[in-house]
Amino acid sequence: MAVERDAQRMPTAINGSLEIDVGDHSLDAFLDDDGRAKRTGTMLTASAHIITAVIGSGVLSLAWATAQLGWIAGPVVLLIFALITWYCSIMLADCYRSPQGKRSYSYKDAVKANLGSVYCNFCGLSQYVNLIGVSIGYTITTAISMGAIKKSNCIHRNGHDATCEVSTTTNMIIFAAMQIVLSQLPNFHKISWLSIVAAIMSVAYSSIGLGLSVAKIADEGPQARTTLTGVIVGVDVTATEKLWRTFQSLGNIAFAYSYSTVLIEIQDTLKSSPPENQVMKKASAVGVSTTTMFYMACGLLGYAAFGNSAPGNFLTGFYEPFWLIDIANICIVIHLIGAYQVFAQPVYHFIETWSRNRWPDNRFLTSELVVKVPLMGDVPFSIFRLTWRTLYVVVTAVVAMIFPFFNDFLGLIGALSFWPLTVFLPVEMYIVRAKIPRFCSTWIWLKILSTICLLVSLVAACGSVRGLIQSVQHYQPFESS
Repeated sequence: MAVERDAQRMPTAINGSLEIDVGDHSLDAFLDDDGRAKRTGTMLTASAHIITAVIGSGVLSLAWATAQLGWIAGPVVLLIFALITWYCSIMLADCYRSPQGKRSYSYKDAVKANLGSVYCNFCGLSQYVNLIGVSIGYTITTAISMGAIKKSNCIHRNGHDATCEVSTTTNMIIFAAMQIVLSQLPNFHKISWLSIVAAIMSVAYSSIGLGLSVAKIADEGPQARTTLTGVIVGVDVTATEKLWRTFQSLGNIAFAYSYSTVLIEIQDTLKSSPPENQVMKKASAVGVSTTTMFYMACGLLGYAAFGNSAPGNFLTGFYEPFWLIDIANICIVIHLIGAYQVFAQPVYHFIETWSRNRWPDNRFLTSELVVKVPLMGDVPFSIFRLTWRTLYVVVTAVVAMIFPFFNDFLGLIGALSFWPLTVFLPVEMYIVRAKIPRFCSTWIWLKILSTICLLVSLVAACGSVRGLIQSVQHYQPFESS
């Protein structure tokens, strides 16, 4: 067999010299139990992936979301979403391997192995809609941050009354060009270094935002108007607007905690010993607890700094010191460059795998060349991969140019993905996997949790759709702002 011949030619280093190992055990040194290259991921890299995936553009909207909910409901809702996300990720981690012990390479694989084809199709629809939406959302957020850099420098030079217009369209084109290059990395495990860098950036800009909020509170005192229940009916908003904004804020918070869509892909990068589910549970605890601390701080301190008039992206509310604002926004850009890839890789993998299975003899789909890249060594290159991934990046960028509405778009993505991907499917898989009897106390609790989360997703979606409709009515595409 070809695999056996390749294995016999695998070199090993013994006492500093290169020798050929032809023993039957040679495959074990290079391959995992599924015949793929040995995975090298650890709790550290998995935690970095999680932090990269969770702390994204969602953190920037938490001050606004808290302003809609107030001092009581704001932190309570943040904590509840954190606990639900962690609890469901624990259940999902146990479903990485099928009941027969076979690995799942994607969320869809895990659902199919545990629940069957019907649930798998539902999962695929939910997952890929969410992943594409996140790609669009990250494009919007990056363009806003790139524009904020230009605007803060303009205001610093010309004063706060200056008209400083920026083009989000140009910024999106620049971001898309970078993603086209990075998208040619063929496998998820090849970008673990990018996730670590992105995780560092997310901590950096969150910390800067916290520091600026504290400084604003210290300098100006308690001037920002805050209340126990958030924006005031009759003063800040109408009663109807208060209701819709409350619903939309739930979607924004749900989006901030979204990472279930790539949990299985992250788990598939882990070493097989110790067991992947044990490592993934620890990584989830580290990742979710770390992000929750930042979320609480950013949401509450951002609200304290800006009050009921908190901006949709709380970093856009600061203009001085301009150099620190620039650093924060540069960190956002670097972080979302990596996070875009974390979320886009499952989409790439699905389309490429499906296409090659559908047309296995098509050389355009299956042929690859090996290209030497500085600092990265040999990298497989495919014309099909170049064409398809470039098209994906371009399409997501064009949609972002047409609908660059930060809070509305993020709220809708969070609403659409929270119940099916974060709650419903992990709960259903766990019930089947653990063989929980119908109508026992555990079964009833899990069903109640799933139903409540469904209702939350529905009202959050309604609030976000209404916000999008209102934004579209007053927007001219491709304008500078």
